[in-house]
Amino acid sequence: MSNKVIYAIYNDDDILMDAVKKTRAAHHHIEEVFTPFPVHGLDKAMGLAPTRLAICSFIYGCIGISFATWMMNFVMIQDWPQDIGGKPSFSYIENMPAFVPIMFEMTVFFAAHLMVITFYMRSKLWPFKEAENPDVRTTDDHFLMEVAVNDNEEALVSFFQGTGAVEVKVIEKH
Repeated sequence: MSNKVIYAIYNDDDILMDAVKKTRAAHHHIEEVFTPFPVHGLDKAMGLAPTRLAICSFIYGCIGISFATWMMNFVMIQDWPQDIGGKPSFSYIENMPAFVPIMFEMTVFFAAHLMVITFYMRSKLWPFKEAENPDVRTTDDHFLMEVAVNDNEEALVSFFQGTGAVEVKVIEKH
């Protein structure tokens, strides 16, 4: 199997969207698409599965509200009960209305921070990671589609030239 890929470079997002649809219709495997800004509908055109990060966020929020409930019960009721404003400290349920802002903030805190960590781990981004951008123009005004080559190099080059690519390059990946 070849380690070659084709870089088809486009200068318009609408042309890129049409090219992605034509490429998928021709049953060519799109490795990645690099764009200078988010292109609406590109994930659906590429056939990517929907993200499950929202499920993680819900779970992290549940962890946050559970931690907040445990923390407030332990600190304010069990460990060091205090009479604040004449409110009794006999049970957590009697004092829960006063704890609602803390529960909300801890839910948001846990969900937000753990989501950032999950996103970085899932996308393999971390400090000092080398950029994987194959062409520096994709950070400015060009779009790049990377497609695997399977012994059909000449046919793919002519196919992508027909889709409106301004430049088509065959690259040996290592």
